[in-house]
Parts: sequence; structure tokens; C-alpha cells
Amino acid sequence: MARILRWLVLAMGVACVAIGLFHLALGNDSVPGEGAASATADSLGRFFGAIFAGYGLAWLWAARQSPIPATAVRWLAGVFLLGAVGRLLSLAVHGWPQWFQVLLTVIELVMPPLYFWLADADEKAFRDRA
Repeated sequence: MARILRWLVLAMGVACVAIGLFHLALGNDSVPGEGAASATADSLGRFFGAIFAGYGLAWLWAARQSPIPATAVRWLAGVFLLGAVGRLLSLAVHGWPQWFQVLLTVIELVMPPLYFWLADADEKAFRDRA
């Protein structure tokens, strides 16, 4: 379980950094199904891209710890789940988004419980080795 946790935390970090940098570099063009938007929306999207890259760096930091801190995994997974809540609020207010955004919502709802379940696996394995 500890190896699975380490791999998932590392994969999440790499994915979030890559996605964040993609949004930072491309702005509105990085959003599937989104047409041209205002300079304000582009600015906001690029800002959040940078923030998301930083969020990914936090996951990478956690992946490099030995043992991986369960508290960090739980907090980072909670933030990810909060993003899914935001998407659900948007769905309730504005209706269904482009299909890829729906897929992302499903991922954002499924992954946090897995991280919550595995969060202390590396700490337990570390204690068992000692």
C-alpha cells in the first residue's frame, strides 16, 4: 500500500504541475470547449494555472518525504475534493459543461477517498520497519 501511495502522490504532483504550466502558458486556449474569452478571464485562468502548478509542487514535496506525511496527503486530497465541489456548484448553477470537464469532475470525486484511505500507509510501513 505504501508503494501505491507513493506512486499516486508522485503522479498527482507531476500531473498538477504539468496542467498548471499548460494553463499558465496557453490561457483560455487550454480549456477544452472554451471559445475566446475576455482579457480578464484569460488573466484569471493563467493566475490559477500558476497556483495549480504550485499545488502540484506541494504533492511532489509530500512524495519526497520519508515517510509520506498522512496529514499532508489528507489536506491536499481535501483541496482536490473542494475543487470537485466547485465544479458541482457550477453544474447546479449553469448546467453541464463540455464532456472533458465532466470527466475531470468524476476524477476529482473518485481520487480523494482513495487518498484518504491510503494516507497513512507509508507512515504505517515506516513504523513496521523500525
